[in-house]
Amino acid sequence: MQAQACCCSDALIQDLFAVNICNHGDFASALASLLSTKLTDRAMTEPTLMRLITSTLEDDPTITRAAASDIVATFQRDPACPDLVTPFLFFKGFQALQAHRIAHHLWRVDRKPLAYHFQSRVNEKFGIDIHPAAQIGQRITIDHGTGIVIGETTIIEDDVSLFQNVTLGGTGKNSGQRHPVIRQGCMIGAGAKILGYLEIGAHARVGAASVVLGNVPPRSTAVGNPARIVRFGDMDQDFLNYQI
Repeated sequence: MQAQACCCSDALIQDLFAVNICNHGDFASALASLLSTKLTDRAMTEPTLMRLITSTLEDDPTITRAAASDIVATFQRDPACPDLVTPFLFFKGFQALQAHRIAHHLWRVDRKPLAYHFQSRVNEKFGIDIHPAAQIGQRITIDHGTGIVIGETTIIEDDVSLFQNVTLGGTGKNSGQRHPVIRQGCMIGAGAKILGYLEIGAHARVGAASVVLGNVPPRSTAVGNPARIVRFGDMDQDFLNYQI
């Protein structure tokens, strides 16, 4: 990624590349610098954020590895992504997700007000609202991102793609697991609403603008409001355990 950025021939963009990529010794440093620049406000200065994020990445190196895997996944899945530099610098879905990873770490070490601050700043800056307690895997693609809402007890496994205006929300239950579980390899289309404690099975697809209120079998496609299954995956015993 650094080599791609530093060889850019456009003089007007070279400073942007230098500040955010070329002047850093490693990916973690570049990531901390980018996020601190994006999320600073009057209450928390850029140097303060830089120190906080840097120390978080040192405490939990899995965040940096997950961020790198998200870039590769975006490059592989998104035909509008020409290289590895573009999502890092310009895709707010990627940037919001990495800020969430920082917030989630802060939540787990019981720095909850600080985690909420990150959530709030991400919402203000990017228009994406991810509760800091939500559990999100690796190789995640958030395409466009505007309007995405992910609730507190949501679980998103690896290799999931989310499009704009997706809601992974609750149905009014006051305690316990209240939000969806999105299994590995799922694709959730633009504007889909998945509500309550339910499961979207591995490698399933949810069509744009669908409203899902029940489980979706693995490798199946659900569309509509209310959602219905229009394509079933492998007909195995697991299928018998799913209803929508």
